[in-house]
Amino acid sequence: MAGELGLHARPAAEFARSASRFASEVRVAKGGREADAKSVLLVLTLDVRRGDRVRLSASGPDAEAAVEELARLVASQ
Repeated sequence: MAGELGLHARPAAEFARSASRFASEVRVAKGGREADAKSVLLVLTLDVRRGDRVRLSASGPDAEAAVEELARLVASQ
């Protein structure tokens, strides 16, 4: 996570909105915890901070595009 504050409320909302544009099921994980990337509240529960590493995964018709777009978004946060 590159952003100074990580995935706090505003970036988490942007992340979830971006994930929601895809038909695929999209997940984000940090440490041993995983969340539905389309849910702002669940993303916030991961407590992603600057310097943290997250894992993105998706399954469905546009899974590859979803992971690519969200990876770019996370890198730019």
